[in-house]
Amino acid sequence: MIDVGVNLASSDFDADRPDVLRRAFAAGVTTLIATGTDVESSRASVALAGCDAAGAPRVYATAGVHPHHAREAGEAGDAGDDWPQAIAAIAESPHVVAIGETGLDFYRDFSPRDAQRDVFRRQIELAVETGKPLFVHDRDSAGETRRILSDYRDGLADCVIHCFTGNAAELDAYLEDGYHIGITGWICDERRGRKLVELAPRIPADRLLVETDAPYLLPRTIKPKPRSRRNEPAFLPWVVRQLAQCRREDPDLVAQRTHDNARRFFRLGEASSGTE
Repeated sequence: MIDVGVNLASSDFDADRPDVLRRAFAAGVTTLIATGTDVESSRASVALAGCDAAGAPRVYATAGVHPHHAREAGEAGDAGDDWPQAIAAIAESPHVVAIGETGLDFYRDFSPRDAQRDVFRRQIELAVETGKPLFVHDRDSAGETRRILSDYRDGLADCVIHCFTGNAAELDAYLEDGYHIGITGWICDERRGRKLVELAPRIPADRLLVETDAPYLLPRTIKPKPRSRRNEPAFLPWVVRQLAQCRREDPDLVAQRTHDNARRFFRLGEASSGTE
């Protein structure tokens, strides 16, 4: 299995990161994509990707600025810190397989929307320039996310809508645009995930990717739940099993298909991790 979105550089993992990686490998997770959400975490994710060890998953990274950090990126730019240049430099690493996490978040609106749009566009342009796929965050912003992406669609190598939580119309629109869909433990939430459970069978098998978004979004189906309530990549099988149940498919088949999709999407045969 491949976890295409884990916040491996999060301080939540500082105390036991090697153990987290070993547990993931023991659970059948062979590869992780460590998500960059700002300049600092992107650098840290690349560093982690260069430290593969026996008995642990192979690690790759993304480089980008999350919409929550768009305000900070803009303010840093005003102070002379050129974040686009920094992200572009990080993206030159052979460990970096995508640009992002980037996009729009009109649910929390932690950053002004104009700042989010600007930071999003500049990262799409970087994805086009580098030929790397785009790792996109969309929360209550599908219409505008699609409109912005449409300006660059012909130049984009590929795009995944990370942690999809939208409605049927939004799913159909993203699929029509040719994008991949990332499924997290949201599908295991009997309260918030009911809509996603209904929509999961509509996603073509070759467009599905699975992710934990750890340390967030602990699958609520896990029993017993970890005392820490922290999610980690070892829990990806719970996402795969729930997704398979929703689609009435064999979990092993879903695991293999999403593994193959991730290798193709991120071109992992061409990228470098610490062991390659």
